Amino acid sequence: MSGIDSARFRKVLGHFPTGVTVITAAGPDGPVGFTIGSFVSVSLDPPLVGFLPQRTSSTWAPMEASGGFCVNVLTAEQGELCWRFAKDSENKFADVDWSPAPHTGAPQLAGALAWIDCTIESVTEAGDHLWVMGRVHHLDAEDGAPQLFFKGKLGTFTET
Repeated sequence: MSGIDSARFRKVLGHFPTGVTVITAAGPDGPVGFTIGSFVSVSLDPPLVGFLPQRTSSTWAPMEASGGFCVNVLTAEQGELCWRFAKDSENKFADVDWSPAPHTGAPQLAGALAWIDCTIESVTEAGDHLWVMGRVHHLDAEDGAPQLFFKGKLGTFTET
């Protein structure tokens, strides 16, 4: 035990704004996905990205079994998708427009600001989370404003 109060830890780190992504995969029983704010670019050569799902996530097992995933960077207008994929639910993809990503077949969400199609490179335990690193095979981006998470709320960024 570190002696750091978990509520205080969450409050203080909530002051760091993060982008909002929905990580998806072509699971064995159909598409799966979850909202992740802890996403990061890792390396240019080779092209690697990473994210940190909770170890207790019921979505992670079918995602890991698929061997790949698609990072969908949400736009400022996609707040509903953020909350939908943040909850445990059977029908996360109901009425969600998507197409299979070119390499993995993971759901590429329509209207996403950017998408990154990856295979799983490594998975490492990291406290109550897993550190998942993926090798990038395809990616693309559109113009638009990103969805951001700050102090427990959604917002956006405007360029000056």
